[in-house]
Amino acid sequence: MPDWLNAIILGLIEGVTEFLPVSSTGHLLLAERAMGLTGPAWDTFAVLIQLGAILAVVVLYFQRLWDVVLRLPTSPEARRFVYSLMIAFAPAVVLGLAFHDIIKQVLFESPRLICWSLIIGGVVLAAIERFSPPPRQFDAMAFKPATSLGVGLFQVLAMIPGVSRSGATIVGAMLLGADRRAAAEFSFFLAIPTMTAAFALDLYKAKDTLSLDQGGLIAIGFVTAFVSGCFVVKTLLAFVTRYGFMPFAAWRIVVGAGGLIALGLVGH
Repeated sequence: MPDWLNAIILGLIEGVTEFLPVSSTGHLLLAERAMGLTGPAWDTFAVLIQLGAILAVVVLYFQRLWDVVLRLPTSPEARRFVYSLMIAFAPAVVLGLAFHDIIKQVLFESPRLICWSLIIGGVVLAAIERFSPPPRQFDAMAFKPATSLGVGLFQVLAMIPGVSRSGATIVGAMLLGADRRAAAEFSFFLAIPTMTAAFALDLYKAKDTLSLDQGGLIAIGFVTAFVSGCFVVKTLLAFVTRYGFMPFAAWRIVVGAGGLIALGLVGH
């Protein structure tokens, strides 16, 4: 299969799964293994194209985000929203910088860990969907500082491939009293600084190894992730409001179990 087609397929996987609680990184790494795309170059590709999906949030929420920027000097509500994102983002900055190399060199190289993370995360998501406390926070732009910090600590769990950044933040928000829609929306907002920072860090780490050919493939994956990400962001809130997160829990378990069976058959 030509590399450009591989880039489109991976970009589509990224865009579709980035905002779903199913682990985009886990799906990308398993897809790379299945397609025979191993090595640091494709691992870096998987991280860099995530910015395309994040751009979808910026575009679709531009008016609300720009309104926050304009009101920052005069609005306590706007400042509180920015502070809440900074508080939620902080744990990922500290631990991401501290453990970046271990995460990339060890955890990213363990497909069995990814599969088990998918399964365990699916069970947890199903349990939260069934037993989460009654919601008392319904506005993603008005989380209390303690809630934001709790969500940020949950996000750190997503440094383990297969856990899911969106899944961890949604579970954390729901446990702390957010309803489904607010939990998903706050996860969207938190993705902007988190994945932008991850993009910048990986780009810096890989600056000496990236080639023009890789740049073309990254551009293809980036655009594909952006377009598919726009579709998911536009439809996800209505979907989870109506159906909840149980379909995603089931999907995680099926993919994780299927991955373990495949690994057992090929002897890895």
